[in-house]
Amino acid sequence: MRALDGTSVKLHEGELLRRERENRAYLMKLENQYLLRNFLLEAGRISGRGVDLKAMGGWEDPSCQLRGHFLGHWLSAAALTYQETGDVELYAKATTIVRELGICQEENGGKWVASIPEKYLYWIGQGKPIWAPQYTMHKLFMGLVDVYKYMKNEQALMIADKLADWFYEWSGRYSREEFDDILDVETGGMLEIWAELLEITKAEKYRILLDRYYRGRLFDALLEGKDALTNMHANTTIPEILGCARAYEVTGEKKWLEIVQAYWKCAVTDRGCFATGGQTQGEIWTPRQKLKARLGDKNQEHCTVYNMIRLAEFLFRQTTDPQYMQYIEYNAQNGLFAQTYWQGVSFYEGEKKGLLTYFLPMKAASRKEWAGENDSFFCCHGTMVQANAALNRFMYYQDGRTLYVTQYADTDASFEIDGHKVMLVQRRDHMNGSLQDSSVNTAKQTISDTTSAFENMPDFRKYVLTIQTEGEVAFTLKLRVPDYIREKASVYVNGDKLCETDKTGEFVELERTFKAGDRVELRVPLGLKFVPLPDDSDMGAFRYGPYVLAGITDKERVLSLYTDKPEEELSADTEREWGNFRIFFKTENQDPGISFKKISDIGYEPYQMYFKIRRKN
Repeated sequence: MRALDGTSVKLHEGELLRRERENRAYLMKLENQYLLRNFLLEAGRISGRGVDLKAMGGWEDPSCQLRGHFLGHWLSAAALTYQETGDVELYAKATTIVRELGICQEENGGKWVASIPEKYLYWIGQGKPIWAPQYTMHKLFMGLVDVYKYMKNEQALMIADKLADWFYEWSGRYSREEFDDILDVETGGMLEIWAELLEITKAEKYRILLDRYYRGRLFDALLEGKDALTNMHANTTIPEILGCARAYEVTGEKKWLEIVQAYWKCAVTDRGCFATGGQTQGEIWTPRQKLKARLGDKNQEHCTVYNMIRLAEFLFRQTTDPQYMQYIEYNAQNGLFAQTYWQGVSFYEGEKKGLLTYFLPMKAASRKEWAGENDSFFCCHGTMVQANAALNRFMYYQDGRTLYVTQYADTDASFEIDGHKVMLVQRRDHMNGSLQDSSVNTAKQTISDTTSAFENMPDFRKYVLTIQTEGEVAFTLKLRVPDYIREKASVYVNGDKLCETDKTGEFVELERTFKAGDRVELRVPLGLKFVPLPDDSDMGAFRYGPYVLAGITDKERVLSLYTDKPEEELSADTEREWGNFRIFFKTENQDPGISFKKISDIGYEPYQMYFKIRRKN
């Protein structure tokens, strides 16, 4: 099975395009001299004297032991953007940065090229406390490998390969027991890098490095079925498991896949998730099925959301099980989109923005804390630019004569079946009957039956998929049925109902000969759902379709209910604005009332996600 990505999938979804544009503008805005500053300092190419207020701060300050990690994220994001768009300016900027890194490598003796000194790695072997130097080094390797893969930059591969020689020699100094101690200090995705470079170069040294970086203390415990994660730092282990996933793809050795499967069972299946699909509080895994005591101010670290999405995508490719794509949808809508590049518009105050919130707080009366463009550069700052670099991923997959549609957004997907070129054009019919999107009334006001046919917001989503091809082509189209449908989903072909299903979390299969202009329509019923905590059935969050709702309140509220169904307490509120239906709700019986909107639409307001309910007789 192969994912359709790069130029094979063209985005037309407005919100996704906005995020990509803002991400691209941010990548270009960061100046090379500041992205490279710590590398230039380590190579002795500049001095550290003086204060430059424009320099990147936070974790990129020269006093931080993780300094320089962000450049690897930047290179990866630039490469992913280029793969989708062919952006020549980003290509030129990345090429210049790689050239400068090559000079730094020569100045450092021909192997080492980093923003930190080699002694940091030796300190780990000595047992001296040090903040995750291999995590920092992984980011550089990752960026160089992605620039090679997606930008075809041979120098990036050469730099990475020479740097790997340093790691091969350094890691060979230790016994198995000694190196196991070293692996207990966060290594990031080093295992994934060795697998990547093994596939690219076929060099034996990378097989040896894969063996050396086998973290038996974690992996073996997972294979034995032990709970190796409760209260453990989450984003230390997720990249290691991504390394196992890549090692399986490259080597075909079953043990790597078994580790990934055991990890998913331990981290997700047995543990449970928040209504958002995310996990963690204070960067650590919660106890299994015990979330109530972990609703705090530091839930759902953005890095974990991004990396677990990557892991779910790998498992989907291995199994074609749609549960993994449902997991991605929840985490994208209520994680990636709730924690980065927020934009709100006030009629009176104009546009408001938020760049990144490291965590998504879930305790009552929380607020998102937004990082600035130049003052933080946390780990999540790095995964932010990667996550928003190419949002056309994870949507379509092809396996021979079968095309899987796994996510729904306005896109054009291009693929081939037996040499026939096919384009699948996916568009959502908003059923709003109007193009007006502001008080600037420039849209043509054509009389439309749609505006009266759907007086209120429709209780279903309509996705229309149109086939473009020459002649006829036979293939199987599989459409994912989300697990949040409230009634039967239905499929129409050229206006005729083909089938309907209430089997959630499955694929509807259309095996037929398609011709140009064939139109497939999927109708997905939406509704409100109260999602209780696994350890308290009277405390939960509201979800509308895939979207978690948050109540706007500056203090904790308990909901008093007059019905057994908490969903009946909420009703639509200000559902229409000019030409758009909006996902806004309000309470019916609370005093004072509470307004609800999507967690991804929350900017600076205080909010409550989880509510205790009290039923009145």
